[in-house]
Amino acid sequence: MRYSFATLSLLFFLWSSVPVIAQPVPNPSSTLVASQAITPYLHRAIKQITEFKLDNGMKFIVMENHEAPVVSFVTYADVGAVDEPDGKTGVAHFLEHLAFKGTKDIGTINYTAEKPLLDQLDTLSSQIKAAKDAGKIQEVERLTQEFQKVQIEANQYVKQNAFGQIVETAGGVGLNAATSSDWTTYFYSFPSNKLELWMSLESERFLEPVFREFYKEQDVILEERRLRTENSPIGTMVETFLDVAFTKHPYKRPVIGYNEDILSLTRKDVQHFFETYYGPNNLTFAIVGDVSPKQVKQLAQVYFGRYLTKPKPLKVASVEPRQTETKEITLELLSQPWYLEGYHRPAITHPDHAVYEVIATLLSSGRTSRLYKTLVEEKKLALVAQGFNGFPGDKYPNLMLFYAQTAPNSTVVQVGKALEQEIERLKKELVANKELQRVKTQLRATLVRSLDSNLGMARSLIEYEVKTGSWRNLFDQLTAIEAVSAEDIKRVAKKTFVPENRTIGRILSKTK
Repeated sequence: MRYSFATLSLLFFLWSSVPVIAQPVPNPSSTLVASQAITPYLHRAIKQITEFKLDNGMKFIVMENHEAPVVSFVTYADVGAVDEPDGKTGVAHFLEHLAFKGTKDIGTINYTAEKPLLDQLDTLSSQIKAAKDAGKIQEVERLTQEFQKVQIEANQYVKQNAFGQIVETAGGVGLNAATSSDWTTYFYSFPSNKLELWMSLESERFLEPVFREFYKEQDVILEERRLRTENSPIGTMVETFLDVAFTKHPYKRPVIGYNEDILSLTRKDVQHFFETYYGPNNLTFAIVGDVSPKQVKQLAQVYFGRYLTKPKPLKVASVEPRQTETKEITLELLSQPWYLEGYHRPAITHPDHAVYEVIATLLSSGRTSRLYKTLVEEKKLALVAQGFNGFPGDKYPNLMLFYAQTAPNSTVVQVGKALEQEIERLKKELVANKELQRVKTQLRATLVRSLDSNLGMARSLIEYEVKTGSWRNLFDQLTAIEAVSAEDIKRVAKKTFVPENRTIGRILSKTK
């Protein structure tokens, strides 16, 4: 995946291997139209959704949409960076990369000949690490040369991008994947007459995957980390900021992993992680488009029914202790100054989740938000002033994060004070009804727009199904947003935006 750092609105890229699409700021007329269309649209959508579970625990959500002969598929593994063992950070993201490398039949011209070479590479890699630790320089050089020869030989059996070529040849589009702190997803779309091909390919992919080209992909991921973190001032800050903001919960760790952990990961580590977290009762599939639910269920039983039942993997047990004082981190880097401020908030399942959504939109979503109007337009203290709600994930208690890039001739101190004034205003004054209704309309319209495609609908349905226990909660969120009052906003703001719940991050310009 490729990442752009032109603006911190793509900051989420720095912490998650997730495709993020910037939402355009809606104009009032389009927002109103979208809002008015919500009720009949959602009633129709709900009637088109069915669900079923296989005997092995695998879940399927199917939504019929016969407007075009296409289908979008999302495979959702309920595992992300938070589930990684200590010392193995980055393994979830690593596995996502390797899931495209094929099976015993896909991605190789002769697996019988390839397998012993893959095993030999693992042995040589282990020997190289041992020789390095022992300081045996000549032994390292000899083993490295042998490793390179075996790798060249193994590569002769690899059919590059075989999985992708099969998908593309059959008319598939959008083949991709994403890893976050909370989950890993795989997705693409096919013509509707290729439903069985998807069943075959996707079931094979996670039945007996072969993690070939492991060491090549290890180098790719290390380079990805260099670009996203070591060579990116804001990437460095985000990693440091979360490490300070969280003391125990694994949200403190980067999705891509720490450099030393990525280097030490082995194919055996990835295989063990896969066997633990990719069992049928930890996988959910969303299929949206021109399909018959009856046919989907029949084919699912044929192809995915082959998976053997496994124990449900343990979930994160670490609980972040309540913060009792302001935390601060300042970095001097070759960068323009930035100011970050984060506050702990509860998980997506909390009754006040909709209130936090409204607060985040009110303060920091788009050019109509309070922070943009005040810091960028009126006071001209910042070039960028935005925020994220549910960072770096929302399955567990997380952060509401605000950030600003300072304008020329302004300082992070001035930006921090201006942000504080807006937060205090929210705690002391009730939001005017006109502004509150505008924010609610914006939120509802944004949600509906996100569902206005097969893939968007599939992603949203599956995430709410796994995180909250039911895909229906996606639609209930609209009702919850409408119910948020000005008093709710003031109540939650007073509880959340207190100094002892705050973490501050500053990037100051370092002279060369």
